[in-house]
Amino acid sequence: MRDTVYVLVFEGFADWQVALALSEIRRPGDWEVYTVGFSRESVTSLSGLRVAPDCSLDELDLDAVALLILPGGHVWLPANSEQITRTARRVHDAGAPVAAIDDGVLVLARAGLIDHCRHTANWAAHLGREVPAYKGHEQYDANVLAVSDGGVITASHLGSVEFAREIIHTLDLYSASDRHHWYRLFKHAIPPPWFAGEPTEIIRAA
Repeated sequence: MRDTVYVLVFEGFADWQVALALSEIRRPGDWEVYTVGFSRESVTSLSGLRVAPDCSLDELDLDAVALLILPGGHVWLPANSEQITRTARRVHDAGAPVAAIDDGVLVLARAGLIDHCRHTANWAAHLGREVPAYKGHEQYDANVLAVSDGGVITASHLGSVEFAREIIHTLDLYSASDRHHWYRLFKHAIPPPWFAGEPTEIIRAA
């Protein structure tokens, strides 16, 4: 049963880029959220949070994975790229989606997972410069902050709210109407219609 969402953690990962998505994934209580590292050794995020991975990449359960999330950060160096590139490809081949934001998208480019699907990133030239084998130039969409296509979710470093929205949609969390109002609330501070009175005034005042 695919009931586990794995999020990669590593020394210097950008924790805030995935925090909103993870909180929404955990809210219904239907999904397990596991941190996965290059090893089980503790790491420190860019915000200074110390995290002990639940498992290593070698221990990731392909039969249980519902989604693999790759944040941005300082990890995307040649020494680490092959292992996570191989894992991303294996997860996608097993039928589970892979989501990446910021420099995490470089992993998907190296894995060839965005060569033939609509995608975005920080900027188009960055992908071509960092991944010479990248062939998805014609599929790159510079007009969105996040997009889902072909079992792959990609996002700019400026699109953490949009990234969470695409993940929420991919995992079919909430109704379509609730997802719409969720995005308006977190992106534009527009409360849903069932908010009335004092809560609305508080949000407007903020």
